[in-house]
Amino acid sequence: MSEMISTSGLTKKFKELVAVNQVNFRVAEGQVAGVIGPNGSGKTTLFNLLSGYFPPSEGQVTFQGEDVTGQPPEARVAMGMARTFQLVSVFDHLTVWENLVLSNVRFRHNGSWLTNFFFKNARKKAILEYCQESLDTVALSDQAGTVTSELSYGDKRMLEIAIALSLKPKLLLLDEPLAGLSDHEIGEVIELLQKVKSDFTLVIIEHKISKIMDLVESLSVMNEGAIICEGEPDEVLSNTDVRECYWGREDC
Repeated sequence: MSEMISTSGLTKKFKELVAVNQVNFRVAEGQVAGVIGPNGSGKTTLFNLLSGYFPPSEGQVTFQGEDVTGQPPEARVAMGMARTFQLVSVFDHLTVWENLVLSNVRFRHNGSWLTNFFFKNARKKAILEYCQESLDTVALSDQAGTVTSELSYGDKRMLEIAIALSLKPKLLLLDEPLAGLSDHEIGEVIELLQKVKSDFTLVIIEHKISKIMDLVESLSVMNEGAIICEGEPDEVLSNTDVRECYWGREDC
């Protein structure tokens, strides 16, 4: 199975702080991978490096066999990489539909994106179809005209996921998609991800480990900027170093 994304010696320093330290991370095409670790372990910084929001201090990021280390976020999106954020990132003053269309127009441009959207009918039709399909997938079609500020937090999270899905990603990075959600909303997000996971490669950061155990095929554990363990979920969670990282040293 070919690699979808990988890193080699990936490092990010903020002055004296080493947030990500010599990380070698690999996810195969079609895989559902989880990244866990305590607060401050470097998980979100790793996602920022993978998606191009931070330039690395050292190391390399490879996406579908191509070195993308120097590519900005919008170039990576155009290549098939999409992500969501730890805090929901949508435009509250726009409607649900406007959020979707604006995001698609922004990231599917060639040259002048306004020209491409408004004056190329085939392109416009495709974008609108992608947007409608993603709304249907997350069950928000009946709220397409709702101003986003009026949505519940759970529906805002679904909208953010819908935006990512509408971009037809090859790789989807989800940063704590269950954060701030009720148990019912968590169940809805997990059900959605189970339904669509075969459409792309998925990497998910999550603190609620038990909620993703039936979703992910592999787990990588970060601590103090480094990956300390990776493998099948059950094996990883029984690892002594991982248990100490989360629950402290167990006295025998």
